[in-house]
Amino acid sequence: MNQGNKKTGSTRTILDQINSPADLKDLKLADLEILATEIRKLIIETVSRNGGHLAPSLGVVELSIALHYVFDSPRDKIIWDVGHQAYAHKIITGRRDKFHTLRKYKGISGFPRRKESPYDSFNTGHSGTSISAGLGITTARSIKGNKDKAIAVIGDGSMTAGMAFEALNQTGHTDRDLIVVLNDNEMSIAKNVGALSSYFSRKIS
Repeated sequence: MNQGNKKTGSTRTILDQINSPADLKDLKLADLEILATEIRKLIIETVSRNGGHLAPSLGVVELSIALHYVFDSPRDKIIWDVGHQAYAHKIITGRRDKFHTLRKYKGISGFPRRKESPYDSFNTGHSGTSISAGLGITTARSIKGNKDKAIAVIGDGSMTAGMAFEALNQTGHTDRDLIVVLNDNEMSIAKNVGALSSYFSRKIS
């Protein structure tokens, strides 16, 4: 996939070819691994200059690629529970060339913003809200007869939020077609405790 530029001698990267999630679907699986490395490099370079949330975004690069490879965004709505994990998502969804303006005046936001891109489905701030937002989207679409997907991406740390429990309970009660992706990386501001955390640990181990 990499092609040399005869005029400049520079190398065209796989990332240079990604202007929307649709471009991912033309890649081979081996190319997706290379793409993940290139996205990580861009995130590290940009955050080193501008500041931002480095580790959370680096931890979901492959997940971001997989979600946009499998689903048909922006028709399928991807809701990031932890908004500052959306750096790779922004790069994949047509904002690569503007990524150097991350967190700058009149630049792109460090969080999903609906006014910034149709790929940003929900203005995420604090964690714990993605399942509720996803349920709202699927409910509205069900009323309209729309069968496009909604995907809530939430971490094990966010699952300790009361709103997340309430949303799960309501989703099960209404039997809506909501996909919940649990990013169980055992990472949060403080160590997770409680019955749910113990349950996840037992299931994984």
